[in-house]
Amino acid sequence: MAVLNKQAVEFTKNKNRQKASYYTPPFWQPKKIPHGAIENEHFKDDKNCLLEHEIEILDAYMERTDLVIWIKSCALYRVLEILKNKRQYETLSEMSAIDYLDKKGGFELFYQLLCYERKMRLRVRTFIEKHEKVQTVSTIFKSADWSEREMYDMFGIIVENHPNFKRILMPDDWYDHPLLKTYPLHGDEAAQWYEVDKIFGKEYRDVVGPENRDSSKIERYDTKRFARIGHEVPYGADITQGEQTQQIHYQEEGGVFLVKQLKPEMSKQLKERK
Repeated sequence: MAVLNKQAVEFTKNKNRQKASYYTPPFWQPKKIPHGAIENEHFKDDKNCLLEHEIEILDAYMERTDLVIWIKSCALYRVLEILKNKRQYETLSEMSAIDYLDKKGGFELFYQLLCYERKMRLRVRTFIEKHEKVQTVSTIFKSADWSEREMYDMFGIIVENHPNFKRILMPDDWYDHPLLKTYPLHGDEAAQWYEVDKIFGKEYRDVVGPENRDSSKIERYDTKRFARIGHEVPYGADITQGEQTQQIHYQEEGGVFLVKQLKPEMSKQLKERK
């Protein structure tokens, strides 16, 4: 128990800590995948091909069945171009970023490539400093178009020479980038009023109220979004001064054809799990 408390205390020291997860312990950390030696001949050829084109490889290793290659960000475009044209990695199946601003002062970028002929995957990884821009690779892989827009939308990473560089998930006038670790889990003050202001106008804030951004929150006196069995009242009724208990009905009055009517007195409540 003492060890558990120590881990919890260490976790709270993180200045970028968001609200605790509802479902997983915040002090649990998954085990990292061990790095393995490159034994597959095709993967060796992939690495050698990059070296032949004078690409500086910072690190290369196996993660389970995938080859991982670390490079400098300035060589990113050239590396992806070589892997597609020389090594037949036809598809960019996934790309995104990881926020390491607090620990390392920048972002880690990864590009997952797929070769259909050899049924092999290769992951290119690089690191960029805060405010460092990257060159678009949508001219190499068409699938990078929307992924690069999402990377900007969620992390604020600028992609140069993109054909349609704008947000893709959030509204164009949205403030900040939601996947940054410093971004509030339920959004900031402006996020709570964004839809109300856009649809109705700021003068209706007192009428509509702020948006509930906590999906697990249940307000006892909310008679517009939640039903309370045994305490049914008209939609939007004010029950802050008390509510009357009503008889519980699991089915319509008179029951349902061919279905036995279930009554509350027939139900059983377990005192403990079996």
